Amino acid sequence: MGGTPIYGVSSLLSFFLLFITSTVALPTPSPPKPHHRHHHSQPSIPPNSTTAAAGSQINSNSVLVALLDSHYTELAELVEKALLLHTLEQAVGNHNLTIFAPRNEALERRLDPEFKRFLLEPRNLHSLQTLIMAHILPSRVGSHPSPRHRHRTLSSHHHLHLSTKPTGQKTVDSAEIVRPDDVTRPDGVIHGIERLLVPQSVQEDFNRRRNLRSISAVIPEGAPEVDPRTHRLKKPAAAAAVPVGAPPVLPIYDALAPGPSLAPAPAPGPGGPHHHFDGHSQVKDFIHTLLHYGGYNEMADILVNLTSLATEMGRLVSEGYVLTVLAPNDEAMAKLTTDQLSEPGAPEQIIYYHIIPEYQTEESMYNAVRRFGKVKYDTLRLPHKVTAQEADGSVKFGSGDVSAYLFDPDIYTDGRISVQGIDGILFPETEAAEPLRKPASPVKVVTKARRGN
Repeated sequence: MGGTPIYGVSSLLSFFLLFITSTVALPTPSPPKPHHRHHHSQPSIPPNSTTAAAGSQINSNSVLVALLDSHYTELAELVEKALLLHTLEQAVGNHNLTIFAPRNEALERRLDPEFKRFLLEPRNLHSLQTLIMAHILPSRVGSHPSPRHRHRTLSSHHHLHLSTKPTGQKTVDSAEIVRPDDVTRPDGVIHGIERLLVPQSVQEDFNRRRNLRSISAVIPEGAPEVDPRTHRLKKPAAAAAVPVGAPPVLPIYDALAPGPSLAPAPAPGPGGPHHHFDGHSQVKDFIHTLLHYGGYNEMADILVNLTSLATEMGRLVSEGYVLTVLAPNDEAMAKLTTDQLSEPGAPEQIIYYHIIPEYQTEESMYNAVRRFGKVKYDTLRLPHKVTAQEADGSVKFGSGDVSAYLFDPDIYTDGRISVQGIDGILFPETEAAEPLRKPASPVKVVTKARRGN
């Protein structure tokens, strides 16, 4: 390895190539026992009677190294992002592998950009792993005719169907094999295919996310109206029809639970036999995403354990409201003192100031501050607003010493809840200025004698 550059290969994959060509054989741990879960089980390696993987070593002639070939670097990067390198090392020690690899053109130009973004989102890691493993067979299948047309893959509950058209063109599922036996190695073979194979479970997950974004808020049947002058509920008119797709009648501040106790609020829920949104599942999903993303465990702990805000947010989303959460990372949360959290209702008030009752993404907020300079967003902590402005090519919230930058954009976006990671904790300007004020020096007041009439 005399310093010659390897063109077209990412730095991490170059390190992987260096690691597997080293002369020291490291023992490979045995694959973990798969957990049996309903429908959402992690991709597992099929069992094999051989135990050669325990002490085997992958050499530079392995089929995994062949993935670094210039035709398949895009697929290799997906394997890296799916955290499957170690899993495939174990698999190639137990089996000969057959990899159906889409060429770079298929992943760069022919793949739906929205679907590609879906695969690369951290919360969809399971879908990406399932998709990658569905391209790999734990056996060697060459281009010659095979008596078996249905082959089990490394992905759970997924098989590939191999067939030959009357013209002699070989196909795998609905994709043509354009480069059969493109790369052949002692421990496996790679066939080039025209496009990506998408398992049905991955397609269903993608459709579910896409449909969730396109759903418009449907007003609950029989929801009361609010008189803007008296701020009280009106009696619903019998002849007045509520337009479909209208936003919730009650402002989000009226739908919030009263006080820091977060008792059930008297706001109306979705009426009729159908609940249009499952807010509790969406909140649970975004909290799991925070934990999986890493660096936001304290925020998740406050939402679930220290307060009941997760339940409150789920109820609001179920009623048709949208939320944007500015989530401080663990380093910022560590700066909170015990005094700041010990007062009754203090954790709720801190988090309320980080929740915007609008649906905003990194792109929408950045475009807003680029166009208008400073933008003030309402928060769930009335009457305080959070200020956003452009700084250093990003979005900066707050002002002065009490400010935070948009650090991890779009951690979670599903059309109803948006989570944006920030690197600091925000406080209203009045509270932020209080510790900085110096106590005024006492002034001696001299009372003047009143004049007589």
